Amino acid sequence: MSHIYISHSISHQEQPGPLSLHALHQQIREELELAFPDSYWVVAEIAQVNVDRRKGHCYLTLVDKGDDARQMLAQARATIWGSRYQMLGRHFEEKTGQPLKAGLKVLLQATVRFHELYGLSLDITNIDPNYTIGDLARQRQETLKRLEAEGLMEANKALELPMVPQRLAIISSATAAGFQDFVHQLQNNSYGYTFSTTLFPATVQGNEAPASVASAFAKISKYKDQYDVIVLIRGGGSQTDLSCFDDYKIAASIGKSPLPVLTGIGHERDESIADLVANTRLKTPTAVAGFLIDRFRAAEEYSESLFDSIRMFSAQQMKLAHDQLERLSHRVNNNTKQILQARKDKLEILSRGLLLKPKSYIEAQKHHVSNLEKDLNSETKDLLYEQERLLQELSVCVEGKSQRYLHMKEHELNHLVHCLETESNDKLKQEQLTFTKYSDKLTYGVKNKMQHENHRLKLLEMSVEANNPEKLLLRGYTLTLVDGKIIKSVKDVKDGDVVQTKMQDGSIHSLVVTIDTDE
Repeated sequence: MSHIYISHSISHQEQPGPLSLHALHQQIREELELAFPDSYWVVAEIAQVNVDRRKGHCYLTLVDKGDDARQMLAQARATIWGSRYQMLGRHFEEKTGQPLKAGLKVLLQATVRFHELYGLSLDITNIDPNYTIGDLARQRQETLKRLEAEGLMEANKALELPMVPQRLAIISSATAAGFQDFVHQLQNNSYGYTFSTTLFPATVQGNEAPASVASAFAKISKYKDQYDVIVLIRGGGSQTDLSCFDDYKIAASIGKSPLPVLTGIGHERDESIADLVANTRLKTPTAVAGFLIDRFRAAEEYSESLFDSIRMFSAQQMKLAHDQLERLSHRVNNNTKQILQARKDKLEILSRGLLLKPKSYIEAQKHHVSNLEKDLNSETKDLLYEQERLLQELSVCVEGKSQRYLHMKEHELNHLVHCLETESNDKLKQEQLTFTKYSDKLTYGVKNKMQHENHRLKLLEMSVEANNPEKLLLRGYTLTLVDGKIIKSVKDVKDGDVVQTKMQDGSIHSLVVTIDTDE
């Protein structure tokens, strides 16, 4: 850059009158045109953008804040004239994905201009979008590093998305077409699912968007128990005006959210930072609605599959229980048949035994009674014989004593004879009474024993009569015989045998054709 110094040596006498402001500005313009004849590449931040829609001109306010964003070092006006703005603006937007707007750092090729009326300005002849792309990438990378350091990149993804997210907190513009499409698709889904939607209005594009969206997240956090998920959608607007979703405030709000966040910002370029931080990223608001409906459908299908599994499992369990019950039934039937057969065999043995035992028992009892009578008669005769022998011995003894003492004391002998006779008579009477008593007792005992045995015999006869095979035949039972022998098992017969079945009113003769066993 050249510096021009102008020196005037005018004497006081030759000094002209004062210059007009216009003349002074003309001299400044001329000097600047001489000092800055070429165009210059300038790095600056756009502070303000105004486009004249009628003429097509773009008026910019450029600032230089240096390293401290809070301090302004320089400011200048700049102009992109209509025909050039159409070309440069379109080229910049195609390369960077966003139009010229406040907050962007740009590399401009400008010519210094000074107008007597409007003062100093820069005429922009070219813009290098690669510089802005690099700066935006740098800012994006710094934001990602900060979020990573604070643990916010994966925080929302760690939250479990409900299987059926029905209560939706929506952050969007209230008048946006995308929001209306989102709600319409939810309310008119073909499955009839119902959703509860609450809108938290926010600006979703421009410089005010980060603060507005962060404020909406803060409001939802106060009522987090009333919602299942947060839906952040961009309802319409410029397809390229999406840089706000790379802002740290929005990304941090998503990372700190107590609820899972679904994004449907609506762009085809690389994911925004908001998409990277969110729990689930979808392209458009309608895609978010479709995702929620599909999730409902998947949950319903899963429930139906569970119901089918439960029904199938129940049917299997019922089949197993039925089979087990049938096995138990067969086992019970077999056991019952075996028990009945064993009881039947035992009954037949008892029946045959009862047919023989009463007769033998009666004969034994008669023989026993006969033996008792014989024993009683023999003992009675022995007792009488003993008493008689004893009496004879006493008589002989008395007679001998009488003869020895006859001559000695006849009077005493007479007295003794009298006493002896008296005593003998008394003794005889006593023995007779005793004999009569024992005889009566023995007779009474024999009589009671005979009555008791007769009663028992009648009971046995009644029992035998009750189990008489002929009466069993009258009750519907039958006897099956082969060659006159009772058969108890199918093993006792073979094919071709003639089987006799006895009933109460006759017999049936059958030919064995087949033999079926319970096994």
